[in-house]
Amino acid sequence: MGALAEGESEFSGILESDDTRYMREALEKLGKATGANFPNKKADLFLGNAGTAMRSLTAVLCLATGEYILRGEPRMHERPIKDLVDALRTLGANIEYMENDGCPPLRIKANGLNGGEVHIKGNISSQFLSALLIAAPYCKEPLKIIVDGELISKPYVYMTIRLMEKFGIKVENCDYKSFKVEKGFYKAQTLEIEGDASSASYFWAGAAITKGNAIVKGIEKDSLQGDVKFLEVLEKMGPELNGITMDANLFPDAAMTICPIACYAKGKTKITGIASWKVKETDRISAMANELRKVGANVITGDDFIEITPPEIIKPAAIETYNDHRMAMCFSLLSLNSPRKKGAEITILNPACVNKTFPEYFEEFEKLCRGG
Repeated sequence: MGALAEGESEFSGILESDDTRYMREALEKLGKATGANFPNKKADLFLGNAGTAMRSLTAVLCLATGEYILRGEPRMHERPIKDLVDALRTLGANIEYMENDGCPPLRIKANGLNGGEVHIKGNISSQFLSALLIAAPYCKEPLKIIVDGELISKPYVYMTIRLMEKFGIKVENCDYKSFKVEKGFYKAQTLEIEGDASSASYFWAGAAITKGNAIVKGIEKDSLQGDVKFLEVLEKMGPELNGITMDANLFPDAAMTICPIACYAKGKTKITGIASWKVKETDRISAMANELRKVGANVITGDDFIEITPPEIIKPAAIETYNDHRMAMCFSLLSLNSPRKKGAEITILNPACVNKTFPEYFEEFEKLCRGG
């Protein structure tokens, strides 16, 4: 939004990580837009495994004129983007798949988006809808977006809408079933970026496991981020960490952090509403099940759930991360001792994968372990 806005925006508190770096480098390469027109009309952009950057830029780069290639790491070339591309094609976009149908890399021959009415599926990634919303004010006509099926991760869409309002664009939200956006222009803003609730979940979890105290700064309990609902899950599990059944539809990223906690819990823990895990940085349902079994947990999975029976003793294990930052951070928690159960020696393979969103994670985790 800042790149599209009229005037100069200034943001403070931005995370330094691979995801933010790829987005920043792409925008620097494109140059500051004027009325959605980027000065660089021909660019080949590498976006790593940054899904937010890939999806939002796919929509935004269709708005004006130019020829652009969007590519990333091998896993990005397996992650679905077909529903977004189909929606953009409905609006007149010229997008080609350069390798596998339905996935990046993409070639965009931009010539504007028409506006009107468009449908988008709601059950794969909320980023598809957010991408359309961000681009909507710069379509040639007002845009109505109709969501087909149930929309997952609604808090992320709510954040998008609230941020658009800060930048001067009103979105008419009809109970998350459809959205209307009039033509307009973003106006530059000076904003302080809130801390990431997904990253905070590991420290909240550490405190719950050890019955210790952790102060997490830079985020409020009433944050717009859906992942603060992780705290409600901890409250439901109680100080004794009783196993529960929970629906993670509104906060699928932080819900992963419940899995290591489940290994310390009393009784089974079942997490539902996680079909989107299968199309993240890895197939997280399968990956999580594989690695939990290594530490002794009994795990049952389905397309939309994972059920964990805690091990009597957490076993030492070498954890495969599948180049997924959240796998590395989640399984580090199994090295902690709870009052009821000791942790184990956990070896994290490819720990550098945390650079995607939290390069200093293990330094901060060490502070937690030292009690500092």
